[in-house]
Amino acid sequence: MTLIDIAAPAGGEAYLDDATGQVRVRPGALTAADAGTLAGAAAGALGLVWLVYERIMPWSGALGFWLCWYAAFIVFYWGIARTQWEARHVREKIAAALFTGAGILILVVLVDQVAYVAWRGEKAVGHGNFLTTDMQRTGPLDPLSSGGVLHAMIGSLEQLGLATLFAVPLGISAAVFMSEIGGRLAGPVRTVITAMTALPSIVAGLFILGSVILTLGYDRSGFAASLALTVMMMPIVTRASEVVIRIVPHTLREASYALGASQWRTVWNVVLPTARSGLTTAVLLGMARAVGETSPVLLTAGFTSAKNANPFSGQQVSLPLYVWSYVRYPQESMKIRAFGGALTLMAIVMILFIAARIVGGRRPGELTRRRRRQMARDRVRGAASPAAEPPRAVRPLPAAAAVVHPKPEPAS
Repeated sequence: MTLIDIAAPAGGEAYLDDATGQVRVRPGALTAADAGTLAGAAAGALGLVWLVYERIMPWSGALGFWLCWYAAFIVFYWGIARTQWEARHVREKIAAALFTGAGILILVVLVDQVAYVAWRGEKAVGHGNFLTTDMQRTGPLDPLSSGGVLHAMIGSLEQLGLATLFAVPLGISAAVFMSEIGGRLAGPVRTVITAMTALPSIVAGLFILGSVILTLGYDRSGFAASLALTVMMMPIVTRASEVVIRIVPHTLREASYALGASQWRTVWNVVLPTARSGLTTAVLLGMARAVGETSPVLLTAGFTSAKNANPFSGQQVSLPLYVWSYVRYPQESMKIRAFGGALTLMAIVMILFIAARIVGGRRPGELTRRRRRQMARDRVRGAASPAAEPPRAVRPLPAAAAVVHPKPEPAS
């Protein structure tokens, strides 16, 4: 590959492909002109904003400073780019700068939140008793060496597990119905699912409180809380699963039908395995919606400071409810315990998401490790087995004698 000096599009790098002898352009490559333009715009915006923000105007605050710098950077970058490239290339540069800046901003905010929670909760998690004990014998004035978050961890895992067990089959089944079966009921079902997507969490808790606890007389428990979380998870899983199932190529379905498979077999053996990775993402979105909810759990599960591993009997607390309850205390030790619970919740969510990605994140058609080992054993076993008898010669059937009909003479 040899770089050459030709008029390449903005944001592209031209080079000579030695294999084919053709001039190619690598789009999105950062050239020297791009780097110089970015550095000049950033430095100019920084100097101008520092002069105006710190010396001329009576403003203060790091957030406002960097927001003003970013706005000035975009203006400077647009002005410098206009002197070098065409209008369409300038628009492309500005769009790339905006999207890149938005991504960096989101990443900075996320890292800042995680770092702050980790900094505040590290004092509590550092004690060995925090993850192995509950708060039954701990008061607000007790030191961090007493009490823990074990009862909230058990409650969150059981409630989220039951909600996932209920919501995932129902959500995927509804998505399959709307995308594969259809009919007159598909429209009303889609309308209801869309309305439930924007349902506030407190309404889901009130629904379970009124229908299950007050009407049926069922006590507050982890099971009731899991039903409220199911109401919230199911529309998220359904909508995301429907989108994923619809993008499965129709040629795969047609090939399955051509081989004689029924619609049920086609969906089970072709459509769902092909959309496995996307369905995993849909489940993760539903779990992310439910794992951090507090209001429906507060209305349906109650609150307790003791460990309760039975979700079907007695009140049960979850990690979000644990954090919400203890962060309101004026004692510093209780606030540290609340941040420790938040840090534990983030760690559990990260572990669950990584495990789900490992289990269901394979590409369509990719074999599991167990299946590859089994195929390797079958090949070794087939190579080690004695050679099979050569097939017997098949005697060709006698060819049928061709009957030649005389060609009719043309009519006179």
